[in-house]
Amino acid sequence: MDFEKDYNASKLTPKRAMAMLREEGLDVSLEQASEILYILRKLATIAMINHLK
Repeated sequence: MDFEKDYNASKLTPKRAMAMLREEGLDVSLEQASEILYILRKLATIAMINHLK
């Protein structure tokens, strides 16, 4: 099993995030979806660092 290939295949893209949000009734642009993913990744990093302390 190629971990790098599996990781990239499951990575959440802005296009997929936009579709998921639209399914939940939230209409966002591709740029907004990118910004949302950026913020979520930053929060995940902060949470991981705090957990490891």
